[in-house]
Amino acid sequence: METFISDGLSFALPLFVIAIGGIYSERSGITNLALEGMLGMGAFVGALAVVLLTNGAFAGEFYLAMLFACLGGALFSVIHAVLCINFRANQVISGVVINILATALAAFLAKLINASVFGQNSNKFQLSTAPTLGTIIPGISGVPVLGKMYVFVPIILVVALIAWFILYKTRFGMHLRACGDNPHAVDAAGGNVARTRFIAVLASGALSGIGGICFAYYIAANFSPSIFMGYGYLSIAALIFGNWRVMPTLAACLLFGFARSGGYAVAKLLALPSTFSNLIMTLPYIVTLLLLVFFSKTNRAPRALGEIYDKGKR
Repeated sequence: METFISDGLSFALPLFVIAIGGIYSERSGITNLALEGMLGMGAFVGALAVVLLTNGAFAGEFYLAMLFACLGGALFSVIHAVLCINFRANQVISGVVINILATALAAFLAKLINASVFGQNSNKFQLSTAPTLGTIIPGISGVPVLGKMYVFVPIILVVALIAWFILYKTRFGMHLRACGDNPHAVDAAGGNVARTRFIAVLASGALSGIGGICFAYYIAANFSPSIFMGYGYLSIAALIFGNWRVMPTLAACLLFGFARSGGYAVAKLLALPSTFSNLIMTLPYIVTLLLLVFFSKTNRAPRALGEIYDKGKR
């Protein structure tokens, strides 16, 4: 049970922080299918910073990786923001193209850097395992669940709380949500729709980068192009099932996370061969399909989601 809970949270919460990034973008009116690429490029930048700056000799490498992943995801999201806001490109096409670009670019750069700097023929960056709370707070090492929880779990919860507060309790958050429902009203009230949407897309990239580096440390202890394993699309499904609201989206992410950890627990209990692990990894996506069947009709997207804002149009 302890492993079931800790593994479920370790998968669900990075997914949740990526989904919050999607909520920021889409509540502002910008459809963001590029979360997959943003989380991957954020993880790439974070891992690259670690291998170049620390060479595995820095005890706080995870925190350094998280910082650079946040910055890398935000910088990469500028592409989507410029295309959709400044050049008024189709937002769905932009997101799909950015995902393809991120996968190819990360693989190419990782292999090039490994060959030129480290003399290795690999497209991976080796990382350590993310620290647990028990290793940095010795007094709780023996506490069930809490002691084995990865350090990024409380960090993500704090980030999520801050993101929730900004979105629902600040003037900027009110403008952001209004941009996704009635951007002309925001403009009439003196707000800057383009600037608000741009910031929202940058926030989505930053949060996606945080989630991406957490997956890299938790799932594989390395960065590779396989970090683009559909988790961005899974986070999009979570925010849709959560009706573009933070707390219901958390519930959807927890459902996905515990479906995954529950599958592994059942496989271990039944002593199934390791080949079943790939099948178990499909459980969150199967749950997604089931939720789509039963709950898609109740979803209410922001009214201006995906619409190119034209200031002269009323």
